[in-house]
Amino acid sequence: MQIFVSPYFLESMKKSILYNLVFALIVFGFISCSESLTDNQIPNSAPDTFIFLFPDNDISQQPSRLQVHWWGDDPDGLIVGFYFKWDGLDDHWTFTSKNDSLFSLPIGTADTTFSFLVSAADNGGNGIYDNSVMQNGIDYGPEPFIDMNDNGVYDNGEQFYDIGLIDLTPAERLFPIKNSPPIVEWNEASSLPLVSFPVITVGWNATDTDGDESITEIEIALNDTSNFVALGGSTRLVTLRIQDLAAASPQMEILLNADENNINPELLGGLKLDDNNRIILRAKDISGGVSKQIVLPDTSRDWFVKKPRGKLLIIDDYEGGAEAANFYITSFNSLNGGALVDKYDVFDLENNLLPYPNISFLETLKLFDYIYWYSDASPNLTFANLVTQKFINNGGKIFFSMTFEETSGDFAFDLATLQNFLPIDSLGQDQAVPFLLRGASILPSNSGSGYPQLETTSTVGFVRTFVPSVTAVEVYDLASQQINGNISFIDNSKSLFFIGIPLNNSDGISGNVLKLLEKVLFEEFGLNL
Repeated sequence: MQIFVSPYFLESMKKSILYNLVFALIVFGFISCSESLTDNQIPNSAPDTFIFLFPDNDISQQPSRLQVHWWGDDPDGLIVGFYFKWDGLDDHWTFTSKNDSLFSLPIGTADTTFSFLVSAADNGGNGIYDNSVMQNGIDYGPEPFIDMNDNGVYDNGEQFYDIGLIDLTPAERLFPIKNSPPIVEWNEASSLPLVSFPVITVGWNATDTDGDESITEIEIALNDTSNFVALGGSTRLVTLRIQDLAAASPQMEILLNADENNINPELLGGLKLDDNNRIILRAKDISGGVSKQIVLPDTSRDWFVKKPRGKLLIIDDYEGGAEAANFYITSFNSLNGGALVDKYDVFDLENNLLPYPNISFLETLKLFDYIYWYSDASPNLTFANLVTQKFINNGGKIFFSMTFEETSGDFAFDLATLQNFLPIDSLGQDQAVPFLLRGASILPSNSGSGYPQLETTSTVGFVRTFVPSVTAVEVYDLASQQINGNISFIDNSKSLFFIGIPLNNSDGISGNVLKLLEKVLFEEFGLNL
């Protein structure tokens, strides 16, 4: 059976449905307006708050520096910000408009558990600035605002966060914090020589995953691990130098960061003179966590600390000079009838490399009162510039015997370089003599001075003459077929003597080099034993 529906009926039905829908909307709008007019609104709902960790949501033991994330959900409004606090650390709630923060938690014990609470706040505020937000029995303080004039108080017109409802059940998470002990390691510059005098400079790197600022102490010991000395946690470099060479139980001063004006009040004991030594280091953090000990040098080698024999140090700056070394040892053992035997030391500048030489070398020289520094045509001008005037200002006296090469390379020089440590106005000649032949005479500038005449015994390279400054007196003139002029001088204070030729090549009149050494060291410098 077919059912026929008139088109007029269908049209009528459509109009009826439309009229009913419009009527329903009008009624709904009227009801809504009535509720508004009668202040019978649907109550605002408090937001919910959630916490998570990124990238790992695991709550197993964390380092003390960690990133925490949170978010809020409000069913009938928007989230304007969050209040958070670390329970037990701070009773004050802090407002933030952000969804995360990086926290550095204090470590009071080896392992600690902290509780983090955060509550979302919605935008259902009252439209005016409130000096106090009290909800859930909690005083959150005044509403946060942007302090445009930096006066610390809210002024009309400044933007503020109109706090509505705050989550009355804060999201909470426990964070077990694992303390990580510090890590220390010697830096690359801290490589001890096989032998040194009781002065050394060493440095290290120290880190802590809980933050380097959590390192509170660097502890250092010398041979005896039961006698550590505590230094500040930021210390990364020390110079150790003996305090009293004559002490029965010698101790070392600790120059913090190698600063002469920053000496640690506690001395470092345990030094063994004329014996092998070890430096031990470790770090402590705020919780008492201790790093592994590091030792310098390691067990594969030794560090022999030599006690100075006397007041005189010979600096061997002669390249490949075994023959020269033997000449000077023989000469110094013969001085003043053998008075210096076993009462001087030799420092091999080429083969005895110190860590942080710019610091350690000068401190080593300060152990002595007198220096004899000999070289050929390639002296270490960097060190000569570095230490000469400082050594003299410290009361020392220094005797140089060397020549200066002019050609390019590691030992090339200019006039300004020499003037930094020698009292000269200019060079006597523009060009150095490539070779000064055997038999050249080196004559006292003043025949009545008491200085002995010298004569070359072999060919000498790169000899030149000088014009001393007014602060020095000429001592020797060179007389030869190749070059003439002043080659030696002594400063007016009789603290520096220089001769521009290796003395091991100048004993053509046998025994006169010995007389020159005695003249300068004992008479001019006043060397006493």
